[in-house]
Amino acid sequence: MKKIFLLILIFFNFYSFLLAENLKFKKIASLDKPWGSSFISNNEIIITEKSGKIKIVNILTGKLAEIEHNLNFLEYGQGGLLDILHKDNFIYISYTENRENWKTSTSIAKAKLNKKKLLFKNIFQANPPIDSGYHFGSRLAIKDNYLFASAGERGMGMIAQDASKHPGSIIRIHLDGSVPKDNPRFQDKQKWLPEIYQIGIRNPQGLTVSPYDGKVYISNHGAKGGDFFGEVKKGENYGWKILGWGGKNYSGIPIGPKWKPGFTKAIQYWVPSIATSAIKIYKGDEFKEWNGHALITSLKDQSLRKLIFDDLSNIKEEIIFKDKIGRIRDIIIHPENGKIFFLNPDGLHLMEKN
Repeated sequence: MKKIFLLILIFFNFYSFLLAENLKFKKIASLDKPWGSSFISNNEIIITEKSGKIKIVNILTGKLAEIEHNLNFLEYGQGGLLDILHKDNFIYISYTENRENWKTSTSIAKAKLNKKKLLFKNIFQANPPIDSGYHFGSRLAIKDNYLFASAGERGMGMIAQDASKHPGSIIRIHLDGSVPKDNPRFQDKQKWLPEIYQIGIRNPQGLTVSPYDGKVYISNHGAKGGDFFGEVKKGENYGWKILGWGGKNYSGIPIGPKWKPGFTKAIQYWVPSIATSAIKIYKGDEFKEWNGHALITSLKDQSLRKLIFDDLSNIKEEIIFKDKIGRIRDIIIHPENGKIFFLNPDGLHLMEKN
Protein backbone atom coordinates (compact mmCIF):
# COMPACT_ATOMS: atom_id res chain seq x y z
CA MET A 1 0.00 0.00 0.00
CA LYS A 2 2.81 2.43 0.90
CA LYS A 3 4.52 1.68 -2.44
CA ILE A 4 1.32 2.39 -4.36
CA PHE A 5 0.83 5.68 -2.49
CA LEU A 6 4.44 6.66 -3.22
CA LEU A 7 4.04 5.90 -6.92
CA ILE A 8 0.85 7.99 -7.06
CA LEU A 9 2.62 10.86 -5.29
CA ILE A 10 5.57 10.71 -7.71
CA PHE A 11 3.17 10.68 -10.68
CA PHE A 12 1.27 13.76 -9.53
CA ASN A 13 4.47 15.63 -8.70
CA PHE A 14 5.82 14.83 -12.19
CA TYR A 15 2.49 15.83 -13.79
CA SER A 16 2.55 19.14 -11.91
CA PHE A 17 6.13 19.67 -13.08
CA LEU A 18 5.07 19.18 -16.71
CA LEU A 19 2.18 21.64 -16.28
CA ALA A 20 4.49 24.27 -14.82
CA GLU A 21 7.06 23.79 -17.59
CA ASN A 22 4.38 24.61 -20.20
CA LEU A 23 3.72 27.98 -18.59
CA LYS A 24 5.59 31.25 -18.84
CA PHE A 25 5.49 34.16 -16.42
CA LYS A 26 6.13 37.83 -17.04
CA LYS A 27 6.21 40.65 -14.52
CA ILE A 28 4.06 43.50 -15.83
CA ALA A 29 4.50 46.14 -13.12
CA SER A 30 6.13 46.65 -9.72
CA LEU A 31 3.77 47.44 -6.84
CA ASP A 32 3.88 47.73 -3.05
CA LYS A 33 1.86 44.99 -1.32
CA PRO A 34 -1.00 44.95 -3.86
CA TRP A 35 -4.22 43.38 -2.58
CA GLY A 36 -7.18 43.63 -4.97
CA SER A 37 -7.59 44.06 -8.71
CA SER A 38 -10.20 44.39 -11.45
CA PHE A 39 -10.22 45.08 -15.18
CA ILE A 40 -11.64 48.49 -16.11
CA SER A 41 -10.92 47.97 -19.83
CA ASN A 42 -9.30 45.28 -21.94
CA ASN A 43 -5.88 46.84 -21.36
CA GLU A 44 -6.19 48.37 -17.88
CA ILE A 45 -6.40 46.88 -14.39
CA ILE A 46 -7.25 48.92 -11.31
CA ILE A 47 -5.32 47.76 -8.24
CA THR A 48 -5.28 48.52 -4.52
CA GLU A 49 -2.10 48.61 -2.47
CA LYS A 50 -2.64 47.64 1.15
CA SER A 51 -0.75 50.76 2.28
CA GLY A 52 -3.41 53.02 0.80
CA LYS A 53 -2.80 53.71 -2.88
CA ILE A 54 -5.05 52.94 -5.83
CA LYS A 55 -3.32 52.53 -9.17
CA ILE A 56 -4.14 51.72 -12.78
CA VAL A 57 -1.77 49.44 -14.69
CA ASN A 58 -1.66 49.32 -18.48
CA ILE A 59 -1.01 45.62 -19.13
CA LEU A 60 0.49 46.31 -22.59
CA THR A 61 3.07 48.89 -21.49
CA GLY A 62 3.35 48.34 -17.72
CA LYS A 63 2.71 52.04 -17.19
CA LEU A 64 1.35 52.96 -13.76
CA ALA A 65 -0.98 55.83 -12.86
CA GLU A 66 -2.06 56.65 -9.31
CA ILE A 67 -5.62 57.75 -8.51
CA GLU A 68 -6.41 60.07 -5.61
CA HIS A 69 -9.20 59.02 -3.25
CA ASN A 70 -11.00 60.15 -0.10
CA LEU A 71 -11.16 56.91 1.93
CA ASN A 72 -10.74 57.16 5.69
CA PHE A 73 -8.60 54.03 5.85
CA LEU A 74 -6.07 52.64 8.31
CA GLU A 75 -3.25 50.25 7.48
CA TYR A 76 -3.30 48.19 10.64
CA GLY A 77 -1.92 44.65 10.84
CA GLN A 78 -3.59 42.71 8.04
CA GLY A 79 -5.80 45.68 7.21
CA GLY A 80 -5.60 48.54 4.74
CA LEU A 81 -7.05 48.87 1.27
CA LEU A 82 -8.40 45.44 0.35
CA ASP A 83 -10.46 44.30 -2.63
CA ILE A 84 -11.57 46.43 -5.56
CA LEU A 85 -14.17 45.73 -8.23
CA HIS A 86 -15.28 47.55 -11.40
CA LYS A 87 -18.81 47.22 -12.73
CA ASP A 88 -20.72 49.47 -15.17
CA ASN A 89 -18.43 52.47 -14.68
CA PHE A 90 -18.53 52.26 -10.88
CA ILE A 91 -15.78 51.18 -8.49
CA TYR A 92 -16.51 49.19 -5.33
CA ILE A 93 -13.83 48.81 -2.67
CA SER A 94 -13.51 46.99 0.65
CA TYR A 95 -11.13 48.52 3.14
CA THR A 96 -10.15 48.86 6.77
CA GLU A 97 -12.04 51.93 7.93
CA ASN A 98 -10.61 54.03 10.74
CA ARG A 99 -13.63 54.38 13.01
CA GLU A 100 -12.37 55.60 16.42
CA ASN A 101 -9.40 55.07 18.76
CA TRP A 102 -7.86 52.24 16.67
CA LYS A 103 -11.23 50.59 16.32
CA THR A 104 -11.74 49.58 12.71
CA SER A 105 -14.20 47.76 10.49
CA THR A 106 -14.27 45.99 7.16
CA SER A 107 -16.18 48.61 5.21
CA ILE A 108 -17.34 48.91 1.59
CA ALA A 109 -17.49 52.10 -0.46
CA LYS A 110 -18.62 53.01 -3.97
CA ALA A 111 -17.51 55.69 -6.43
CA LYS A 112 -18.07 56.59 -10.06
CA LEU A 113 -14.99 55.67 -12.08
CA ASN A 114 -12.69 58.64 -12.52
CA LYS A 115 -9.05 58.05 -13.41
CA LYS A 116 -7.92 61.20 -11.59
CA LYS A 117 -9.81 61.05 -8.28
CA LEU A 118 -12.30 58.60 -6.79
CA LEU A 119 -14.89 60.17 -4.48
CA PHE A 120 -16.10 57.22 -2.43
CA LYS A 121 -19.22 56.97 -0.33
CA ASN A 122 -19.70 54.15 2.18
CA ILE A 123 -22.45 51.65 1.41
CA PHE A 124 -21.63 49.19 4.22
CA GLN A 125 -19.79 49.08 7.57
CA ALA A 126 -19.20 45.88 9.53
CA ASN A 127 -20.34 46.51 13.09
CA PRO A 128 -19.19 46.65 15.77
CA PRO A 129 -15.82 48.30 15.07
CA ILE A 130 -13.05 46.31 16.76
CA ASP A 131 -9.52 47.07 17.95
CA SER A 132 -7.75 44.25 16.10
CA GLY A 133 -5.36 43.98 13.19
CA TYR A 134 -6.52 40.50 12.24
CA HIS A 135 -8.90 38.80 9.80
CA PHE A 136 -10.62 41.55 7.84
CA GLY A 137 -11.39 39.22 4.90
CA SER A 138 -12.31 40.62 2.37
CA ARG A 139 -13.40 39.99 -1.21
CA LEU A 140 -16.20 41.41 -3.32
CA ALA A 141 -18.32 39.81 -6.05
CA ILE A 142 -21.33 41.02 -8.01
CA LYS A 143 -24.18 38.81 -9.12
CA ASP A 144 -27.02 40.57 -10.93
CA ASN A 145 -27.95 43.54 -8.71
CA TYR A 146 -26.38 42.03 -5.59
CA LEU A 147 -23.01 42.78 -4.07
CA PHE A 148 -21.57 39.90 -2.04
CA ALA A 149 -18.75 40.60 0.39
CA SER A 150 -16.81 38.59 2.92
CA ALA A 151 -16.13 40.01 6.39
CA GLY A 152 -13.54 38.28 8.57
CA GLU A 153 -14.11 37.65 12.29
CA ARG A 154 -11.22 39.92 13.34
CA GLY A 155 -9.60 37.18 15.42
CA MET A 156 -12.60 37.12 17.76
CA GLY A 157 -13.54 33.46 17.22
CA MET A 158 -17.09 32.88 18.41
CA ILE A 159 -18.26 36.29 17.20
CA ALA A 160 -18.75 34.44 13.91
CA GLN A 161 -21.66 32.61 15.58
CA ASP A 162 -23.30 35.87 16.68
CA ALA A 163 -25.47 37.02 13.78
CA SER A 164 -26.27 40.25 15.62
CA LYS A 165 -22.72 41.29 14.63
CA HIS A 166 -21.24 41.42 11.13
CA PRO A 167 -17.70 39.99 11.63
CA GLY A 168 -17.36 36.40 10.46
CA SER A 169 -20.06 36.48 7.82
CA ILE A 170 -20.95 36.77 4.15
CA ILE A 171 -22.75 40.02 3.36
CA ARG A 172 -25.31 40.52 0.59
CA ILE A 173 -26.55 44.02 -0.29
CA HIS A 174 -27.82 45.77 -3.39
CA LEU A 175 -25.31 47.79 -5.44
CA ASP A 176 -26.57 51.00 -3.83
CA GLY A 177 -26.08 49.58 -0.32
CA SER A 178 -29.74 48.87 0.36
CA VAL A 179 -30.76 45.53 1.86
CA PRO A 180 -32.47 42.84 -0.25
CA LYS A 181 -35.91 41.99 1.08
CA ASP A 182 -35.25 38.28 0.72
CA ASN A 183 -32.14 38.19 2.92
CA PRO A 184 -32.36 35.68 5.82
CA ARG A 185 -33.35 38.39 8.34
CA PHE A 186 -36.70 38.84 6.61
CA GLN A 187 -37.48 35.15 6.34
CA ASP A 188 -36.59 32.80 9.22
CA LYS A 189 -33.60 34.55 10.84
CA GLN A 190 -35.19 37.48 12.68
CA LYS A 191 -32.21 37.90 15.03
CA TRP A 192 -29.71 38.24 12.18
CA LEU A 193 -28.50 41.65 11.01
CA PRO A 194 -30.27 42.49 7.74
CA GLU A 195 -27.11 42.47 5.58
CA ILE A 196 -25.94 39.00 6.69
CA TYR A 197 -26.37 36.14 4.20
CA GLN A 198 -24.30 33.38 5.87
CA ILE A 199 -22.34 33.08 9.13
CA GLY A 200 -19.57 31.04 10.73
CA ILE A 201 -16.62 32.18 8.61
CA ARG A 202 -13.09 32.89 9.89
CA ASN A 203 -11.00 34.83 7.35
CA PRO A 204 -12.50 34.54 3.85
CA GLN A 205 -10.01 36.00 1.37
CA GLY A 206 -11.59 34.53 -1.76
CA LEU A 207 -15.04 35.17 -3.20
CA THR A 208 -16.29 34.72 -6.76
CA VAL A 209 -19.38 34.11 -8.88
CA SER A 210 -19.27 31.20 -11.30
CA PRO A 211 -19.83 32.31 -14.92
CA TYR A 212 -21.42 28.89 -15.54
CA ASP A 213 -24.02 28.24 -12.85
CA GLY A 214 -24.19 31.64 -11.15
CA LYS A 215 -23.33 30.15 -7.77
CA VAL A 216 -21.18 32.14 -5.34
CA TYR A 217 -18.07 30.46 -3.92
CA ILE A 218 -15.61 31.37 -1.16
CA SER A 219 -12.22 30.33 0.07
CA ASN A 220 -11.58 30.58 3.78
CA HIS A 221 -8.25 30.86 5.54
CA GLY A 222 -8.25 28.48 8.50
CA ALA A 223 -6.04 28.46 11.59
CA LYS A 224 -3.34 25.76 11.79
CA GLY A 225 -4.99 23.80 9.01
CA GLY A 226 -8.62 23.93 7.99
CA ASP A 227 -8.53 26.11 4.88
CA PHE A 228 -11.50 25.39 2.63
CA PHE A 229 -13.24 26.10 -0.66
CA GLY A 230 -17.02 26.03 -0.59
CA GLU A 231 -20.32 27.42 -1.78
CA VAL A 232 -22.03 30.44 -0.24
CA LYS A 233 -25.46 29.27 0.94
CA LYS A 234 -28.28 31.51 2.10
CA GLY A 235 -29.03 31.43 5.81
CA GLU A 236 -26.48 28.73 6.57
CA ASN A 237 -23.53 28.44 8.96
CA TYR A 238 -19.99 27.24 8.21
CA GLY A 239 -19.43 26.65 11.92
CA TRP A 240 -16.44 28.71 13.05
CA LYS A 241 -15.40 28.46 15.89
CA ILE A 242 -17.49 25.42 16.81
CA LEU A 243 -15.88 23.63 13.88
CA GLY A 244 -12.17 23.70 13.05
CA TRP A 245 -12.47 22.16 9.55
CA GLY A 246 -9.60 19.81 10.43
CA GLY A 247 -7.34 22.49 11.88
CA LYS A 248 -5.98 23.33 15.30
CA ASN A 249 -5.32 26.50 17.26
CA TYR A 250 -1.80 27.85 16.85
CA SER A 251 -1.15 26.55 20.37
CA GLY A 252 -1.74 23.04 19.04
CA ILE A 253 -5.05 22.55 20.87
CA PRO A 254 -7.80 21.06 18.65
CA ILE A 255 -10.57 23.49 17.73
CA GLY A 256 -13.46 21.19 16.95
CA PRO A 257 -14.58 18.58 14.42
CA LYS A 258 -13.98 18.98 10.70
CA TRP A 259 -17.72 19.03 10.08
CA LYS A 260 -20.95 17.89 11.66
CA PRO A 261 -24.62 17.89 10.61
CA GLY A 262 -26.37 21.23 10.84
CA PHE A 263 -23.46 23.16 9.34
CA THR A 264 -22.49 23.91 5.75
CA LYS A 265 -20.05 21.33 4.43
CA ALA A 266 -17.16 22.69 2.36
CA ILE A 267 -16.27 21.26 -1.05
CA GLN A 268 -12.54 20.90 -0.34
CA TYR A 269 -10.41 21.19 2.81
CA TRP A 270 -6.64 21.64 3.23
CA VAL A 271 -4.82 20.25 6.25
CA PRO A 272 -2.14 21.42 6.81
CA SER A 273 -3.02 24.94 5.73
CA ILE A 274 -1.94 26.25 2.33
CA ALA A 275 -3.14 29.76 3.28
CA THR A 276 -5.87 30.07 0.66
CA SER A 277 -6.37 33.51 -0.84
CA ALA A 278 -8.23 34.53 -4.01
CA ILE A 279 -10.26 32.18 -6.21
CA LYS A 280 -11.85 32.17 -9.67
CA ILE A 281 -13.96 29.75 -11.70
CA TYR A 282 -12.08 29.78 -14.98
CA LYS A 283 -13.68 30.75 -18.27
CA GLY A 284 -11.54 31.68 -21.24
CA ASP A 285 -9.66 30.68 -24.37
CA GLU A 286 -6.05 30.65 -23.14
CA PHE A 287 -6.64 27.54 -21.01
CA LYS A 288 -9.82 26.08 -22.55
CA GLU A 289 -9.23 22.75 -20.86
CA TRP A 290 -9.75 24.48 -17.50
CA ASN A 291 -13.19 25.91 -18.27
CA GLY A 292 -15.52 25.38 -15.33
CA HIS A 293 -12.74 24.45 -12.93
CA ALA A 294 -11.91 26.37 -9.74
CA LEU A 295 -8.53 28.07 -9.51
CA ILE A 296 -7.30 28.42 -5.92
CA THR A 297 -4.37 30.67 -5.06
CA SER A 298 -2.33 30.46 -1.87
CA LEU A 299 -0.02 32.56 0.22
CA LYS A 300 2.12 30.28 2.39
CA ASP A 301 2.13 27.43 -0.12
CA GLN A 302 2.87 29.83 -3.02
CA SER A 303 0.89 27.65 -5.39
CA LEU A 304 -1.95 27.73 -7.89
CA ARG A 305 -4.28 24.75 -7.57
CA LYS A 306 -7.08 23.59 -9.84
CA LEU A 307 -10.18 21.81 -8.60
CA ILE A 308 -12.53 19.79 -10.77
CA PHE A 309 -15.65 19.74 -8.61
CA ASP A 310 -18.60 18.96 -10.87
CA ASP A 311 -18.90 15.63 -9.03
CA LEU A 312 -18.76 16.44 -5.33
CA SER A 313 -18.16 12.80 -4.47
CA ASN A 314 -14.99 12.79 -6.56
CA ILE A 315 -13.08 16.08 -6.25
CA LYS A 316 -9.92 16.19 -8.34
CA GLU A 317 -7.13 18.57 -7.37
CA GLU A 318 -4.02 19.45 -9.35
CA ILE A 319 -1.11 21.73 -8.45
CA ILE A 320 -0.59 23.86 -11.56
CA PHE A 321 2.58 25.48 -10.26
CA LYS A 322 4.39 26.18 -7.02
CA ASP A 323 7.19 28.55 -5.98
CA LYS A 324 7.15 30.46 -9.27
CA ILE A 325 6.07 33.96 -8.20
CA GLY A 326 5.99 33.79 -4.40
CA ARG A 327 2.91 34.43 -2.27
CA ILE A 328 -0.19 34.94 -4.43
CA ARG A 329 -2.67 37.54 -3.21
CA ASP A 330 -5.08 37.84 -6.14
CA ILE A 331 -5.95 36.23 -9.47
CA ILE A 332 -7.48 38.08 -12.42
CA ILE A 333 -8.71 36.55 -15.69
CA HIS A 334 -8.70 38.68 -18.83
CA PRO A 335 -12.33 39.11 -19.94
CA GLU A 336 -11.54 38.61 -23.64
CA ASN A 337 -8.65 36.17 -24.06
CA GLY A 338 -8.58 34.30 -20.74
CA LYS A 339 -4.96 35.07 -19.93
CA ILE A 340 -4.33 34.96 -16.18
CA PHE A 341 -2.76 37.68 -14.05
CA PHE A 342 -1.62 37.44 -10.43
CA LEU A 343 -0.76 39.86 -7.67
CA ASN A 344 2.12 38.97 -5.39
CA PRO A 345 3.78 41.19 -2.77
CA ASP A 346 5.88 43.07 -5.32
CA GLY A 347 3.72 43.37 -8.39
CA LEU A 348 1.46 42.24 -11.20
CA HIS A 349 2.42 39.09 -13.14
CA LEU A 350 1.09 37.52 -16.32
CA MET A 351 0.83 33.76 -16.84
CA GLU A 352 0.30 32.35 -20.30
CA LYS A 353 1.13 29.24 -22.29
CA ASN A 354 4.75 28.75 -23.28
